[in-house]
Amino acid sequence: MSAGSLGAARALDVVTGAFSYTGRAIAAELLARGSRVRSLSRSPAPPGSPIEFAPLRFDGSLRESLRGAATLFNTYWIRFERGGSTFERAIENSRVLFGAAREAGVERIVHVSVANASEESGLPYFRGKGLVEHALRECGVPYAIVRPTLVFGPDDILLNNISWILRRLPVFLVPGDGRYELQPVSVGDVARICADAADRRDRPTIDAAGPDRFSFEGLVRLVREAVRSRAWVLHAAPTAALALVRAANVVLRDVVLTKTELAALQANLLVSAQTPLGSERFGDWVTENGDVLGRRYTSELARNFRPHAAL
Repeated sequence: MSAGSLGAARALDVVTGAFSYTGRAIAAELLARGSRVRSLSRSPAPPGSPIEFAPLRFDGSLRESLRGAATLFNTYWIRFERGGSTFERAIENSRVLFGAAREAGVERIVHVSVANASEESGLPYFRGKGLVEHALRECGVPYAIVRPTLVFGPDDILLNNISWILRRLPVFLVPGDGRYELQPVSVGDVARICADAADRRDRPTIDAAGPDRFSFEGLVRLVREAVRSRAWVLHAAPTAALALVRAANVVLRDVVLTKTELAALQANLLVSAQTPLGSERFGDWVTENGDVLGRRYTSELARNFRPHAAL
């Protein structure tokens, strides 16, 4: 998807959620490569944005919004269930999206999943991601599946809020022994890997993982040092840590961490067995951004649930 000759029409790529987090990085990468980008989003484009806008509605309008697109980059999913936003509904919405892409003549779908997604997983999030991958493989459109591990970068929620806690509380509780591992990958690397996957002719399933692995406790201590926190890093039983999280949910009017997310961490699901394709090192990034990380709390509900009706 490199830029064509001067005056030639640019290829159209469609990104679900190009004004959100991963989708925004993918859109920026595509624009830098010379593509014309349209977003399927719940919110209109910001003033002056070079990105076209079409509403993300899982109905007959999708086909027309996708018509003429070379590639659909799909980042649509939900982090947890709330109200009418359920994993079952998100799976069905994904099937509708893939069917509309087929009917619109989209040439390729690049789907953003998660590391270690599996239809057999006992964790609803990872099982749902596996079922969406299955639906993609059966939809009849050439595809690539990109499976990120733990994504970091500007406006990230999880790592920002770990930093926020370390800045404001005297103690940070690590659930369990803290030895379970993560393999952070930058959002910029994820965007590059996705854009590269669109140019492949096979149907790969690719992990997007960074070059370094950390224990959870090691990652917390690295962030603690970067933000110059004096908080004590202590261990607690997972049940005790989750009880504290539930109390924080009430105070912050948010969902800080779910039981499923903690189980995934402890099961080492946010690491990859593949050769890392990411190049940006988390340790370098967190050190460079330590002065700004965690200055404000970032609410998942405020960002992704309260402003929108359930899809």
